[in-house]
Order: sequence, then structure tokens, then C-alpha cells
Amino acid sequence: MALVVGGLFAIGFYLMLQRSLMRIVLGFILLGHGTNLLLLVAGGTPGRPPVPTGTTEASARTADPLPQAMALTAIVITFGLTAFLMALAYRSWRLSGHDEVHDDVEDRLIGTARERADAGPESGRDEGASASGRDGAGPAPDRDDGGTAPGEAR
Repeated sequence: MALVVGGLFAIGFYLMLQRSLMRIVLGFILLGHGTNLLLLVAGGTPGRPPVPTGTTEASARTADPLPQAMALTAIVITFGLTAFLMALAYRSWRLSGHDEVHDDVEDRLIGTARERADAGPESGRDEGASASGRDGAGPAPDRDDGGTAPGEAR
């Protein structure tokens, strides 16, 4: 049973790392099922009475009801979150026409700015860099429209 739980967790995490919203939702569902199985396995052997009959020997053999209650709560929470995620995925599909998750351009710009700041001013220039600070890999951007190149301040 531990292999099944581990497999559900692994497949769920793999699907949640994909770019398709439906795969993310399916990964979340599998992760929820894996959590429910984990809670039920933690409850002990099936078939034990939940309430002892009065002897101390019987109380040692009782099943723990807490994992069962936690599993029921997890089922309700997983169902609610799945419905919410499916509504968000459907709305995103209606607005954009596909279910791919886009890169956040602003986050990428902030990340590259942090990398440049951490690298310091002297490491920002290569030996092959020109006087304009460009690396010489291509032609200079066309400035006929009076605009600025991407990433430059006005």
C-alpha cells in the first residue's frame, strides 16, 4: 500500500509541474487521493472495532478513529478545491482559448535584474563587449520610432 501512496504522490507532483491547467488539476486530484490513502493506512488494520467493549485487552486492539475523520475532512477539502481549480481552469480556457500556463514576464525581468545586481558591475562586461555594453551578438536595435529597446529606461 505504501508503494501505491508513493506512486500517487509521485505522479501527482509530476502532473502539477506541467504547463497544462488540466494536468495541474489532475495532479492535484491524485495528490489528494494519495493523502487520503496515507491517512487510511495510518489508521491501523481494518476490521478492528472503533469502540472498545470494556476490557483493557480490547482497548489495545481498537482502531484509531482520528485518521478516518481526517480522511473524511481531506475528501471534502479536496473536492472543494478541485471544483474551484476546475472553475479557474475553465475560465482561463474561455478567456485565452487554451489551457497553457504562460511565463510571467515581469517575474523573469525581476529575476534577471537580481542576477545582474548579484554579479556586480565588473562581471557584467565581457571581453568581447562593445562600448555600448552590448555583447555584439547582433545588430543594434532600430531606433527610428523614437522608442527604447526592451529593458531600457526612458
